[in-house]
Amino acid sequence: MTGYPVFLANITTKTIKDKSKEKQLEDVPIVRDFSEVFPKDLPGLPPTRQVEFQIDLIPGAVLVAWAPYRLAPFEMKELSDQLQELSDKGFIRPSS
Repeated sequence: MTGYPVFLANITTKTIKDKSKEKQLEDVPIVRDFSEVFPKDLPGLPPTRQVEFQIDLIPGAVLVAWAPYRLAPFEMKELSDQLQELSDKGFIRPSS
């Protein structure tokens, strides 16, 4: 028998956590110290992910010098659109 649609459902249970015990945006020191930089309507911290990681910096290491490269036209348009959206929201501003 071919031509029949097949559906797959995955049903899981969801536990409700007490949000008052989770880390709040105001608990992050950098947000607290520079509150004027962060918008008031910031929804909060991103959800906790299964893998937490950090990049360990090597003291005294220098940045790798890479030559700039051209973007494809569709990449340049996407970059321009995203930068404009961030600028409109006040997250970034033109350098002076």
